[in-house]
Amino acid sequence: MTRRASAQQQEDLPLISDRFLQRLTLATILLVAIILAISVGGRWLGQRMALGGHSESGAMLAVTIGEDTLQVPENTIRFAEQRRSGPAERIDLYLTWPGMMGYSHERRDSFDNIERPDLLIFLQISQSTMSKDMSGRLEPIYTQLFDGPPEAYGNGLTLHQLKNTSGFGNEVLLTAEPSGQTPFAVRCLLPSPGELATSGDCQRDIHVGRDLTVLYRFSSTLLKDWNHIDAAVRSFVGARLDATGSSSASKGD
Repeated sequence: MTRRASAQQQEDLPLISDRFLQRLTLATILLVAIILAISVGGRWLGQRMALGGHSESGAMLAVTIGEDTLQVPENTIRFAEQRRSGPAERIDLYLTWPGMMGYSHERRDSFDNIERPDLLIFLQISQSTMSKDMSGRLEPIYTQLFDGPPEAYGNGLTLHQLKNTSGFGNEVLLTAEPSGQTPFAVRCLLPSPGELATSGDCQRDIHVGRDLTVLYRFSSTLLKDWNHIDAAVRSFVGARLDATGSSSASKGD
């Protein structure tokens, strides 16, 4: 009789216990959560990888450098760690040429095409450490370093070789004298025959705002546009200075 009762009880037990169902349900929920996390995380990571460190955000950031505050679009800031408002020692920007625009999906080729160094210009904005910018240093410093006669370079530019002892290596100095303006000066490491120009083989620094130095770099293939680039850089930075500094947004060279 006891054996019959025990057998009957075993027959009455469910094939799948409630405890097993609970575990199965929890495992299913956990699996779904993992799949969703991978899906969302994968899309986020994919977007980050597609951007390649760029930002598409046009949000304005207020960056204070010394006595000057700049309102700068986030997508013009080159390095992710600098994309924040507040005080900073310097800020690095990259802009399309000639549009002077930041990164966007539509303009991604300008930022990622290493075969076209003429598509971007680079700006480094920091507090001034010298009383004179490159044009101001032309007469008292650079002319003392000239080696040999000047050479016509075209587009209103004159090329000056620099002494081997100048500390500038193989760089040359290109100058111009725009009518009614202070002299123009830019240092370049010009590519040798057969070599390709880089995106920053020419550099020039100017004073802007109350106490800012803007060092900007561009490809030597853009030297034909030297005067337009200089004006565009001054305009871009000057237009983004707070009103307190805008009155002195364009100091002379």
